[in-house]
Order: sequence, then C-alpha cells, then structure tokens
Amino acid sequence: MKIKRQKQAKKTISFYKYNFGFREPFQILIDGTFCQAALKNKIQIKEQMPKYLMGEVQLCTTSCALKELETLGKQLYGAKIILQRFQVRKCPHFKEPVSASECLLSMLEETNPHRYFVATQDYAVTTGLKKIPGVPLLYIILNTIVLDKPSQASLDHVQAVQLGELVSPAQHHSIRTLKEEQGIGQKDGERRGKKRKRKQSNPNPLSCLKKKKKKGIPTPPLKNTEQEGKRKRSRHKKRKAEAGESTAVPAAANTQSSRKTET
Repeated sequence: MKIKRQKQAKKTISFYKYNFGFREPFQILIDGTFCQAALKNKIQIKEQMPKYLMGEVQLCTTSCALKELETLGKQLYGAKIILQRFQVRKCPHFKEPVSASECLLSMLEETNPHRYFVATQDYAVTTGLKKIPGVPLLYIILNTIVLDKPSQASLDHVQAVQLGELVSPAQHHSIRTLKEEQGIGQKDGERRGKKRKRKQSNPNPLSCLKKKKKKGIPTPPLKNTEQEGKRKRSRHKKRKAEAGESTAVPAAANTQSSRKTET
C-alpha cells in the first residue's frame, strides 16, 4: 500500500508541475487541524512531508491560524506549539483577524498564484479549495499523509487550456515577459527602466599627440622650392655671363680701331 500511495503521489505532483508550474521547494500552508491530527497520530511533519512529496518543502502558516489556536485554549496547546515552528506568511487580516479557514482561502485567491499546497483537516477549507483550479490538498488518514487527486476544477481547467479556450499560468507568465521585453502594453511616453547617465570620459591621449615627421625623407613641397631656387640662380649666372661677353666684344673692337688710326 505504501508503494501504491507513493506512485499515486508522484503522478499527482507531476500533474501540477506540468499544468500549473509548481516547482521546488513546495510551499505548504498548514492550519491547526492538520497539526492536531499529526500530534494524535505521532507524525513528524518536518521529516515525513519531504519524503512523501519527494522534494524540498517550505512549511508555512498564517497569523490568523495561530490566533485561532490561542483562542481555543489548552485543548490545542500542542498543535499551537507545532504550528509556531513554521514560517508565518502575511495575510490581509493583520488588524482584524478572521477564522483560519477564511484566511487560507483568501491566500489562494482565484488562481493560486503563489502555488500553495494546503494541508488541513477542515471540511470548509477542502470544499472551498476544490472550486479553485491548481490547489493540491494534503490530509492525514490512517496514520499517513495523503495527497488528494486533482479536483474537477483543475481537470476542467487543463482541458480548457488544451482546447485553446484558456491560457495556462506558465504560458501567461511567458507572454507577460515577452511583452515586457518588447515594450508592448506600456503607456505612451513611458520608458522601460531608468535612463542611464553617461559618464564623462577623457579624450584619447593618443589623439592628442602631434604627428611625427619621418626622418631623412624631405616633403615634396621642399623639393620643389629647392629646385626652383637652383634654377633661378643658374638663370642669373647665365645672364651675367652673356652680359660680360657682350661688353667684351665692343671693347675688343674699339682697341683694334684705335690701332688702325695710329698706323
């Protein structure tokens, strides 16, 4: 019987994992009735719950459930001590406490967005959560913890998703993340995230350096100027030589004419 219950629990957990996105560590909401039944049947909740669910768990409760046990007196003192060891989750009834059954159902809301398991022996809680899709129910029977089969509301929800009439929670989450990445669904003029401030950066030190001239290779304009200077100088020399020759010829002619007159 133990092996059969373990197989059934594994099948049910995989159903909630695949269709409703349950992941470890499993969050388990516990009330005083479950703790009282565990105390009577000598069940160690912290030890047996992870073994039965085959994974890590987080045992938690609400402040309304604790206050309800305080008002009931000494008869449930042992259950109160057990329940105080678990994490206390915030509920919307901090100022005005309500009954534990009403508080647990309010924590589930309409679609169980926080993926809670519910551990209870209260009939009002079990009938209420079976109307909400995607809520696993744990209870104690015959000295053992039992995970109930998926409710009809959960089966109907999965069937509607398969037919395309509804969107699963996992698909809804992926669609929402894609919209946020693409910036769809935001108000006009609303930017995604905060605008980053640009840091003041110094100029590149290499760009501030002067260009180095190559040694031994004169620049083209210098060559032109030198050649032009040389050419100009050579022209002046030629002109002077020609002028000297021209002056020398008439002088020689004058000397010859003077010699002729003397004779």
